[in-house]
Amino acid sequence: MTSTPCYALSDWGTSRFRLWIVDNEGRVLAEKRSDDGLDTSRSRGFALTLEGHLAGLGAPAGLPVIICGMAGSRQGWIEANYVPVPADLSAILSGAVKIQGIDRDVRIIPGLAQSGTSPNVMRGEETQLLGAILDRNLSNGIIAMPGTHSKWVELEHGRAKSFSTYLTGELYALLASQSILRHSIGDAAASASPDHPQFTAALELMLSGERMLGELFGIRAAMLLDNLQPEGAASRLSGLLIGAEVAAAKVKLSGKVTLVASDAMAALYGKALRVAGLEFDLVDADEAVRKGLFVAACGIWPARGPSA
Repeated sequence: MTSTPCYALSDWGTSRFRLWIVDNEGRVLAEKRSDDGLDTSRSRGFALTLEGHLAGLGAPAGLPVIICGMAGSRQGWIEANYVPVPADLSAILSGAVKIQGIDRDVRIIPGLAQSGTSPNVMRGEETQLLGAILDRNLSNGIIAMPGTHSKWVELEHGRAKSFSTYLTGELYALLASQSILRHSIGDAAASASPDHPQFTAALELMLSGERMLGELFGIRAAMLLDNLQPEGAASRLSGLLIGAEVAAAKVKLSGKVTLVASDAMAALYGKALRVAGLEFDLVDADEAVRKGLFVAACGIWPARGPSA
């Protein structure tokens, strides 16, 4: 590392671990990605796992660490209680929990919770949300964060007013690998393409008001009767699920959408939003989570931040 390390930022999820060492302007000096999610880290020890990765990046002993994600869940390192919505995102910073009994200053950011008739929670996405708001200087609108559990957040006067969750990514993985559709998709689950005609056709079907459950088995039938190939089957399944998600979100929410996504998710959801006629801006998901973590770190340890 050529600049002086200021903070360590970590997105620590159920199955993945990401770590960045940054300077006092948020520039990345070193990074590490691994499969040390909660299960692996719990058996090895969270502190030992973190210190091993920090040492591998040459982080100094006194470097503070800010963490978001499932490490703050009930099954994680320590539970960081949810902040209820509506919430000013500064409440997230004040709710960060400090890990006790270790030499390093480590804090875990809390998630967001929604009570009432539409109960919901998020953990990890709140940091992406914070980063996206700051990146685009947002006060009002809709923020969509695709993933295993996609989140759609209504932002009002700079506050997270409400949000919805769609199990789109998890359903895709389950249907592609464990349902009868696995025989149609095979090893092509990662080959869903926004440019495939099957993806577009499935999107248009869902956005026209058709019901997804009545269309899923048609993927297998098309393989048997029309020689639908695995990439086409994967693209159609993806289009049905993403189309159903966007159609539902479009009914519940209104306003310009900020799409927080990277790589394949950015391409798939960008196509879906265009087909749905929704105006959107794109924010890179990795950059958003880093920015959110960096801003949180600056708020907790201001003496080390940009003005230091």
